[in-house]
Amino acid sequence: MNFYTSIKGVTKLAVAAGLAVSLVAAQPAVTSNNHAYAQGPVSVADLAEGLMSAVVNISTSQKVENNTRRNTPIPRVPEGSPFQDFFNDLFPQGPEGENNSPRTRNSLGSGFVIDEKGIIITNNHVIADADEITVNFSDGSKLKAELVGTDPKTDIAVLKVEPESKLNAVPFGNSSSARIGDWVMAIGNPFGLGGSVSLGIVSAVERDISSGPYDNFIQTDAAINRGNSGGPLFNMAGEVVGINTAIISPSGGSIGIGFSIPSNLATRVIDQLLEFGETRRGWLGVQIQTVTDEIAESLGLDKASGALVSGVVKDGPAEKSGLKSGDVILIFDGQEVAEMRDLPIIVAETAVEKEVDVVVWRKGEEQTIGVVLGRLEDGEKKQASLTTGNDDAEDEPVTKPLLGLTLSELSEETREAAKIGEDTKGLFINEVESGSAAQDKGIQPGEIIVQIGQEPVETLEEAEKQVAKLTEEGRKNALLMVSSPTGDIRFVVVRIE
Repeated sequence: MNFYTSIKGVTKLAVAAGLAVSLVAAQPAVTSNNHAYAQGPVSVADLAEGLMSAVVNISTSQKVENNTRRNTPIPRVPEGSPFQDFFNDLFPQGPEGENNSPRTRNSLGSGFVIDEKGIIITNNHVIADADEITVNFSDGSKLKAELVGTDPKTDIAVLKVEPESKLNAVPFGNSSSARIGDWVMAIGNPFGLGGSVSLGIVSAVERDISSGPYDNFIQTDAAINRGNSGGPLFNMAGEVVGINTAIISPSGGSIGIGFSIPSNLATRVIDQLLEFGETRRGWLGVQIQTVTDEIAESLGLDKASGALVSGVVKDGPAEKSGLKSGDVILIFDGQEVAEMRDLPIIVAETAVEKEVDVVVWRKGEEQTIGVVLGRLEDGEKKQASLTTGNDDAEDEPVTKPLLGLTLSELSEETREAAKIGEDTKGLFINEVESGSAAQDKGIQPGEIIVQIGQEPVETLEEAEKQVAKLTEEGRKNALLMVSSPTGDIRFVVVRIE
């Protein structure tokens, strides 16, 4: 399975009136010799004609070192020959017969104009590392482009050219209104064939293909191939609802599974790149994981929803506000978090330094916590050391079987041998019983049990009491917070046996 990336662009200018086309109605049947022939949908020729000039081809060039070793001998000329300079240029050589002269690497992609003064959108991967970017217009003209800004996380790049006259620009539409079955049209530069138009429908929305933290793609069966990257996906009103970004294909060509970045996600990124030359995303400072049915049951939730906080970044916004590992975030700034992957998108689209209300599920009830967001780009520069519990631990070389695990309290010797940091508190897992529920869930010797049932445990007595409490409450499963020696946190549900 191969993925080819390409991203949708956003535009604020209106398309000329009269371009909207409806594909719902079919033309009347044509009769010939008493035979009726059904006609296809209304032509989209007028729509395509009005949009073609706003879609551009992007060509780039990059100088790269050429370390290719020649397999054939280099021609020689007699010493002092007048052709010596010619041969030196034609067959440049480095040490040991290597051809070390720089060579030029070219690439092609698509893009579209969103501002008549010369703002163009394409994919980051189309122009990445380019030394020179050229925009080729449908009328055959070419302009050198300046890079305004890029966002690798969404694969969006903003370019600027200096046209002699106003360009034809296209507007962004509301991608949230796109429905499965809606007609859409892609225009781009597949395999270098500029000005190619393909038509299809929206096959799916909010598609996650695990290509990045903000996956929320529109899936379409409109033909998208290599070279379509960065090109627009239009609705039938001539509005850009997506930036074509990826395909699934065993052969490298379209098989009817293409993906576009929704315009509503892209426009926010583009606005920031135009204003600041970089992105400024909100940052909460948490690590999260999916709330499974087992985890929901163990926490007393009615259904598996929200995002489970598996760790909080030291000195980050979440820790400063009082969010804790084990909290389930249900609502963020008034928006429901239906599943884990919703939260990163919602947070990233929230303004930096905005104070928001976060509704969490903690110890069997909802609580509302106020959080002032930081900036993601700043937070990524910090070392994400997780807060995992209390600070007072006593060493006790005693082991205890519990929940299919052989546990011991952390001693200085254990910490040194297993390279466990002083900030990590909990019970050390010496052994995992073969065939136990703990083994089925992937718990490994050398890991640390930090919490049982959302309560921190540092002594064997605390662990026994917590398991007994869960048993008395009729719980069949125990929610464990498990830490690796390096501090990576996850939650695991095991049966109480």
